[in-house]
Amino acid sequence: MEIKIGTQQILNVLFIFSSLIFVGLCIDACGFIFNTIYSYFRPIGAQYYWNHLDFSDLYAFDKIRFVTTTSLTAIVLVLKAILFYLIVKLFYDKKVDLKYPFQLPMQRFIVLSAYLAFGIGIFSSWATDNYYWLASQKINLPSIYELKIEGSGIWFFMSIFLFVIAQIFKRGIEIQNENDLTI
Repeated sequence: MEIKIGTQQILNVLFIFSSLIFVGLCIDACGFIFNTIYSYFRPIGAQYYWNHLDFSDLYAFDKIRFVTTTSLTAIVLVLKAILFYLIVKLFYDKKVDLKYPFQLPMQRFIVLSAYLAFGIGIFSSWATDNYYWLASQKINLPSIYELKIEGSGIWFFMSIFLFVIAQIFKRGIEIQNENDLTI
């Protein structure tokens, strides 16, 4: 007995995983944004922050640094959510035609994903630098992994990779259009 898994089944599974990741990132981003605003006006919220994080030392050190740190983390999470929204939207709108993969909507999706990955890399790098500066000031903070801001180099690498793929798709679209005109 041989089990064959087709491309369509794999795409359906990827759509489900992407949707779940998108929802999780939206919840995380909203949690950070809400708790930042709430904690700004009610200092007790910094001790009982989203996902059981404790920012009370940072809040006591400087309110502006608290807002900066949590806002940078929220920006990274929002950009990740937008990236997964684009993936879910691509699957939902059914703009992927496997017979003609080199299409303008696909190339636009890849370019936009590359820009988002670059933005995630920039804000993640900024947040990480801010985190290490605060740690050098002997402020007790949640770990960098709990804040989900690590890996800026990976996001930069991914953006460059996606820009290269976008150029390949651009050339593929040009060749496909030339072939359509000659027929």
